[in-house]
Amino acid sequence: GGSVKTGKMPEGGKNRLCKQEEEQQKEQQEGLIEFYSSYQELFQFFCSNTTIHGAIRLVCSKKNKMKTAFWSVLFFLTFGLMYWQFGILYREYFSYPVNLNLNLNSDRLTFPAVTLCTLNPYRYSAIRKKLDELDQITHKTLLDLYDYNMSLARSDWSMLSTPKRSSRSLLHHVQRHPLRRQKRDNIVNLPENSPSVDKNDWKIGFVLCSENNKDCFHQAYSSGVDAVREWYSFHYINILAQMPDAKDLDESDFENFIYSCRFNEATCDKANYTHFHHPLYGNCYTFNDNSSSLWTSSLPGINNGLSLVVRTEQNDFIPLLSTVTGARVMVHDQNEPAFMDDGGFNVRPGIETSISMRKEMTMRLGGSYSDCTEDGSDVPVQNLYSSRYTEQVCIRSCFQLNMVERCGCAYYFYPLPAGAEYCDYTKHVAWGYCYYKLLAEFKADVLGCFHKCRKPCKMTEYQLSAGYSRWPSAVSEDWVFYVLSQQNKYNITSKRNGVAKVNIFFEEWNYKTNGESPAFTVVTLLSQLGNQWSLWFGSSVLSVMELAELILDFIAITFILALRWFRSRQQLSPLGPPPNSPDNTAFQDEASALSAPHRFTVEAVVTMLPSYNSLEPRGPSRDSE
Repeated sequence: GGSVKTGKMPEGGKNRLCKQEEEQQKEQQEGLIEFYSSYQELFQFFCSNTTIHGAIRLVCSKKNKMKTAFWSVLFFLTFGLMYWQFGILYREYFSYPVNLNLNLNSDRLTFPAVTLCTLNPYRYSAIRKKLDELDQITHKTLLDLYDYNMSLARSDWSMLSTPKRSSRSLLHHVQRHPLRRQKRDNIVNLPENSPSVDKNDWKIGFVLCSENNKDCFHQAYSSGVDAVREWYSFHYINILAQMPDAKDLDESDFENFIYSCRFNEATCDKANYTHFHHPLYGNCYTFNDNSSSLWTSSLPGINNGLSLVVRTEQNDFIPLLSTVTGARVMVHDQNEPAFMDDGGFNVRPGIETSISMRKEMTMRLGGSYSDCTEDGSDVPVQNLYSSRYTEQVCIRSCFQLNMVERCGCAYYFYPLPAGAEYCDYTKHVAWGYCYYKLLAEFKADVLGCFHKCRKPCKMTEYQLSAGYSRWPSAVSEDWVFYVLSQQNKYNITSKRNGVAKVNIFFEEWNYKTNGESPAFTVVTLLSQLGNQWSLWFGSSVLSVMELAELILDFIAITFILALRWFRSRQQLSPLGPPPNSPDNTAFQDEASALSAPHRFTVEAVVTMLPSYNSLEPRGPSRDSE
């Protein structure tokens, strides 16, 4: 008993030992990652130590509830306004705006391609006989409709009156699509020979019916001239489509159309042009289309461009297709087809036309910034032309592909797809009905060609302006026509309408480039976000990291508290007696559960250990024993 008393520690020593053990216990409890025990402690620490302006006011004014409420509302309102501005910035960024950059460049300019057409379809020898038959039928039609006796180019009509199979075949198809006068809606009940009916109350047109004649399409025109030209063109296309080989129509007559060609004061030769046939504009010649030897202009002005003297007198042409005299010119880029209907313009006979050009390049940003295409490979339309992608190439290819799919044949004006053949009413009886119905859907964008075909990201355009003067002049026309007759074997029949002169040149040495650049980049976005953050809170990037740390700590504390609550629910669930259980098995289960080793260790973790002071009274009792 005495040995125990001598070993008893003093009261002060026990307290020091208790404090040291508590400190050791705290040191043992400290780990690499620590979390706060409550949300209040987390927010109080954040507001007291953050560099965000205004947050400290939430802590230092906690004894004044009015100030705390005011600063809380102001703090969260500022946060809301800032993130509202963030939303505006993000919306602007993802709209992908662009800046337009205008640049003026000075350099040697590549001269564009120039296409010149006779403006009148040629009466080719391969189809001359059928065209004579069509002219005879048209002569009779005009006589019936307008009492007009048309003077025909041929006088030997006796040979055409002989009944032949070809003539009967053409006449059969023309009678299937006759040109006739149609009554307007408001006078539909009046007879045609009624004296109260004026000639202006009638429309001229022709009817196109389906193969079984159950449905018909009325193609009517308010102008009789347009109706005759369209009707004649329809039958003319069918005659062209019957030719087995397009080479039979390749009848170039360059010397009889172009009398003079000079570029940069040098004479042109056959290596500088290519020839093709257009159904309505006749023989066409494209200059400077050879990519191996392109013309370049070092200086602007009329003497440093292309100068042409062309024949504009009609001779043995088809007057029912073309009602104008002159030539048609189009300026376009190399490796692009010449769509004479879209970009061409007419040259007047007896006039010198001087065309000045300004080159303009447009380069758009692709991808998310615009709906342009680099080379057309991502456009869901097959390119039928042997040229690079343009919007007009795509639109025409789209119509031709729909034509082959819907009508079973291809339109003669556009390239022929693989495995298809051109429309001809000797093989495709109702192709005209199908074509005009499809054309109406195409113009209304029912086919979707205008949406499928996108603009190219890089385009080259030429802005043109023209000036006109009389050529040759009244005092010089005699010797000019005499020289032309001697050198070019030009038979003068109409001096005023016989020739025309065309000058095409660059107006200035500079050319304009329209480029695009991103108006809102990632750097710009971060800069704008930083400006807004500094405006509302006057803080920096490290302040943003503090806020991110607060959010992560909040999530971690929420997860730990939820985990503790879940584990406590698991521990307390066996302690309660099960419902409707009168026997004592529940108490036995409870006792066995409390005596389990793992249950004791869990309670030891969550239960606070008693202090040494609580163990003091047990000492004397042991001594007394």
